[in-house]
Amino acid sequence: MTATSLRRRALKVSSIALGLALALSAPAMAADLVISNWDGYMAPDAMAAFKTATGVSGEVVVHATNEEIMGKLIAAGGKGYDVVFVSSPFAEVLNKLGLTEPMDHAKIPNLANLYPEATKLPHDVGNSFSVPYTWGTTGLCYRSDLVKTAPTSWSDLLAPSDALKGKTTMLATDRWLLAAGQLDKGFSVNETDPAKMAEVKDLLISAKKTLLAYDDTTFYSKLVSGEALMVQAWDGWCNYGIAEKPEIKYVIPKEGSDLWVDTMVVMKASEHKDDAFKFINFMLDAKNHAWAAQNIDYKVPNKPAMESLPADFLAKFPNMAMPVADLVKFEQLRDVGEAQRDYSKIVSEIKAAQ
Repeated sequence: MTATSLRRRALKVSSIALGLALALSAPAMAADLVISNWDGYMAPDAMAAFKTATGVSGEVVVHATNEEIMGKLIAAGGKGYDVVFVSSPFAEVLNKLGLTEPMDHAKIPNLANLYPEATKLPHDVGNSFSVPYTWGTTGLCYRSDLVKTAPTSWSDLLAPSDALKGKTTMLATDRWLLAAGQLDKGFSVNETDPAKMAEVKDLLISAKKTLLAYDDTTFYSKLVSGEALMVQAWDGWCNYGIAEKPEIKYVIPKEGSDLWVDTMVVMKASEHKDDAFKFINFMLDAKNHAWAAQNIDYKVPNKPAMESLPADFLAKFPNMAMPVADLVKFEQLRDVGEAQRDYSKIVSEIKAAQ
């Protein structure tokens, strides 16, 4: 199976994949370790290779969304899982709830492979309870052959030209949908001030009237087919479109991006913590981590892994070559606590607006 077809199978969410994810999400207790991850987010033979390297067997169970696995972890107090992949705001929540085990750095020597910047992320300075696995930006992905003027601002999406109306999509997930409006307004991507968030809501209600759809999973396919001409996109998912049609380009608007980070955490309820640390150390091996960069097209915070990427790969996907110093200038998405309820309410009102 080619890398492109693997990405297609692993990352293009459909009702079938979601049903499979739900069916597989119950922990399988026969293995030494239970790892919960998104489908296709590590090499298909990773667990077999891990067992060969360490003698420890592992079982991967799939979660479709952060919200799905969070519900299971909170309900069970983390029991039944050893290592879980979650985005950084959710790792923060798990830590605040006392469900994460402190990282034992002495048992994870490959932490030395992380860029120094990856050890100073605001959600967990010093990697005390989480280890970053992938990171990146959110911006505009567009058809350079069909869009007359290259976009430079979030307003190019939120207040599009007549030629683009009905040809744009935005991400449906609360944090990223709101972030587009927050950034356009010059606000923090973690803004909670009610007056400012009311401005964001009004802006996004206005933008809704110009959209083709809210779309988290097939927007790059819409670009390839020409159904959409410009979309809000995570950098790696834009790369899936670029892989099929080089005329697709990615740009970070002048107002900036969020910095998103997906992490690995060890559950405090795990009965196999030493083996869990071995697994994280294995994933941080430069060769193993480079697989993620080349097969899911996401930047990884692993210096030797990124330095091993072929020049032609970086030329094909320019956003993969973004300097780390530039990446970490953007504001990281954080846990906003009780304000998340307000976020969800605002998004519901935006989507319900006529």
